[in-house]
Formats: sequence, structure tokens, C-alpha cells
Amino acid sequence: MIKALKRVAFFLFVLTAAPSAYAASIELPVARQTIPAGSEIGHRDLVERKFPSRTATQFAVASHRSQLVGQVTRRTLLPGQPIPINSVEKPLLVKRGEPARLVFQEQGLVIIMQVEALQNGGAGSFVRVRNVDSGLVVSGRVQQDGTIRVEN
Repeated sequence: MIKALKRVAFFLFVLTAAPSAYAASIELPVARQTIPAGSEIGHRDLVERKFPSRTATQFAVASHRSQLVGQVTRRTLLPGQPIPINSVEKPLLVKRGEPARLVFQEQGLVIIMQVEALQNGGAGSFVRVRNVDSGLVVSGRVQQDGTIRVEN
């Protein structure tokens, strides 16, 4: 009799816990199909899938499409799996060891010079560069067009 009561109590618990578990879910963007490393992510590459709400809090995963679209994959993304934030990055506009253009602008004066990038960088990131002629190292912010702007 006690075993039967325990079973009934267990089934009641399971039945009452199931709706709350369903309510405690979150939709996360996942890859629709395998996305190879180095690929740019588009809207069509992603779908939403439900996961337990703790997934987003326990792991550093993307919670919105806007965090992923336009980004480049650093490693292969598997379909149906939450996408870790550190597995994507901004597209590189400046690459280490390659030539770039440094722009200095102040009060109508514009100076443009050839530099060598010492770091990789996407739009908005700060990178260090070396002046090809003088060897002077400066840093600046990468612009959308790939130039590097020195800020005061």
C-alpha cells in the first residue's frame, strides 16, 4: 500500500513538473546544417531550437541571431547545437603581417601612410601597426573600409 502511494505521488510530481520544465525553456539559434570554419554566417544558415533555460546561463552561447549573422566561424559549427560565442568573430579587415593604410585626421589635416599590421582586426577593433618607413609602432581603430584611424 505504501509503495502504491509512493508511485502515485511520484507520477503526480512528474505530471506537475513537466509543464514547468516546458515553460523553463529558451529558443537559441543553431546551425541549420554544418557550417565550416572560416564561413560567414547568414540568416538562412540558422534556425531556432528549444533548450532548457539553464543552457544559456551555464554556457557562453549566442542567444540571438543578431549575435551571429555577419560573423565568421572560427571552427566548424554542427547542426542543432548551441553556438558558443567564442566560436565566431568579426570578419577580418586587417591581417597581421599584411600592408594596411593608416589615416590621421585633425582640423582639416589628413595624413595617410603605409603600415604593416601587427595584429588581426575586424571593424571597430584596436590594432597595433608599424610604420614601414620609420619603424614607429602606433595603434588605431579599424574602420569599415579596412583603413586604420589614429584617434587622439
